[in-house]
Amino acid sequence: MFQTLAQAKEFIAQHNIKMVDFKVTDLYGRWRHITIPAQRLTEDTMRYGIGFDGSNYGYAPVEKSDMVFLPDLSSAAVDPFSAVPTLSMAGDVMVIDTPQNRPFDQYPRNVVKRAAQHLRESGIADEMIIGPEFEFYVFDSAHYEANEHRASFAVDTVEGHWNSANEAYGNGVQVPKKGGYHIDLPQDVTNDLRSRISMMMEDWGVPVKYHHHEVGGCGQLEVEVELGELCKMADGTMIAKHIVKNAARREGKTATFMPKPLSGEAGSGMHVHMLLVKDGKPLFYDETGYAHLSKTALYFIGGLLKHAASLCALTNPTTNSFKRLVPGFEAPVTIGYAMANRSAVVRIPSYAKSPMHKRFELRNPDATCNPYYAYAAILMAGLDGIQNKIDPQQNGWGPYDFNLFDLPEAEKAKIGGLPKTLDEALDALLNDHEYLTRGGVFPKRLITLWIEKKRAEAAELSRIPNPAEYVKYYDM
Repeated sequence: MFQTLAQAKEFIAQHNIKMVDFKVTDLYGRWRHITIPAQRLTEDTMRYGIGFDGSNYGYAPVEKSDMVFLPDLSSAAVDPFSAVPTLSMAGDVMVIDTPQNRPFDQYPRNVVKRAAQHLRESGIADEMIIGPEFEFYVFDSAHYEANEHRASFAVDTVEGHWNSANEAYGNGVQVPKKGGYHIDLPQDVTNDLRSRISMMMEDWGVPVKYHHHEVGGCGQLEVEVELGELCKMADGTMIAKHIVKNAARREGKTATFMPKPLSGEAGSGMHVHMLLVKDGKPLFYDETGYAHLSKTALYFIGGLLKHAASLCALTNPTTNSFKRLVPGFEAPVTIGYAMANRSAVVRIPSYAKSPMHKRFELRNPDATCNPYYAYAAILMAGLDGIQNKIDPQQNGWGPYDFNLFDLPEAEKAKIGGLPKTLDEALDALLNDHEYLTRGGVFPKRLITLWIEKKRAEAAELSRIPNPAEYVKYYDM
């Protein structure tokens, strides 16, 4: 939004801005924040930053936990959810050092910026362009607990098919199970909410392509954004999640990006479209190639498929992620690529025909990821494919121009599959992460920490009895 502090100060004065809010990302991809009075935004703030204790953000210990946050004026936007007029901005984190501070190499925004720089240094391309699709559920209420003596969750929505006989909700707006795709009014009760979300995203600098109701009949929605540069879209992902969750709360509802909040309903993914550009020209188009893709594009796909299992540790980093990656719900479970095939891990949209828009999408990620780490990892896997000319067809990964879910079991067994659990994905990352560390993009310390913390998380959850186990085993 701003190039100079003077521009920011002028805007603050013109719009009666009272507070300036700094968004800081923790290890797992959640925003935290610290706020200062607007008059305290000075040259010293931009030069010396705002100090904070980094040990509370989940990162590996460094020489000292004291760090500084340096605001990025170009990311500034007015936060629509603050009653007191507030200007919000992202920024970078530095380790306090002498003679000068240095970028904290584990900080998510620094990782993705380093990945983009590594791409330029490789000479392969100038930038990576991506476009995530944001799927999420909006409920009227959500209650959950996990205590020693009681564990449960309960969600409700007027759209839920289970409410068709409820006198309070029986007004004809219920949507059939798995029948919500592009459902129209009056059943599409969140249409206006999505429009307001889209307008706020536009105002915050995240252009929206379209929005619609998704397959999940009980409140699954999607907002898809226009393609954008890698680092900006990582920021944009954080912005989108912030807006969705707060806009729902403002209207008395609640939103979740959990990949599988409901059994038997469609899961929520975050498909990521991607392409590379060099000297203003697209690198993924070739009129004579399969699906009009260039060799460079196919090699990039080869890298994604070669590292698909280890990527899952960063793109699908929760135990709940793997409850979505099961057959029968349009989620990919096998490692392959194809044209317009939604059962493949990598899908080439048939509607993207022009050279500048020729791309493919990685379909397994979900929005519980830390987008900075996930997008950086996707780029690094693709670069490995290009640099080592990993041909997906020669490696037996397709193209699969048929529904992989319909294959006989014997044929499915011949095709490599995605990890079935978070632990399997972490095993893969442990054994396959060298491609991430090239160019100093992912510090080894960060990968070790990630595996350690995520293993502990998975182990903790595996020890907790769940209500379904009571249904199955209580009377044994």
